[in-house]
Amino acid sequence: MRRVGILVVGLLGVAVSGIGVLVQAQQCSKADFEAVVDEAAGALTELTRQNTPPFQGKLRQLKGKRGWSDDQFVREAEPLVRDDKIAGFDQKSEDLLLRITSGGQSGAGDAPPDCKLVAELRAVMQSLLETQKAKWAYMFERIEAELRK
Repeated sequence: MRRVGILVVGLLGVAVSGIGVLVQAQQCSKADFEAVVDEAAGALTELTRQNTPPFQGKLRQLKGKRGWSDDQFVREAEPLVRDDKIAGFDQKSEDLLLRITSGGQSGAGDAPPDCKLVAELRAVMQSLLETQKAKWAYMFERIEAELRK
């Protein structure tokens, strides 16, 4: 009987220490929420930095190929950067950004932070990045198609 008692106490000790690790893993702070928002901003900035110069170069290439004046270029190239599908990408991105910033503010109050929200914010951030990558891919496809004509 004593062995069973020792075994139970031992198992309880392992279980309690496991719960302690789980609780520690669930602890988060205002900085965790801020980090998610900062990561989203940094990733979007990097995505824009990587794609804008080559896209602008392709626009200039199209302008030269078609012999457009500056005024013609503005009119003719507008559909390559503004259409219903691009507007859809922009609206989805705006909605996701709002979720990220409002979620970050939720974690910034005096109440104990909800650690599940950090994971949710990271998922929303990933969705935002995927949306922006899809937008860039779509715009590059459109301009490449025009350059092939």
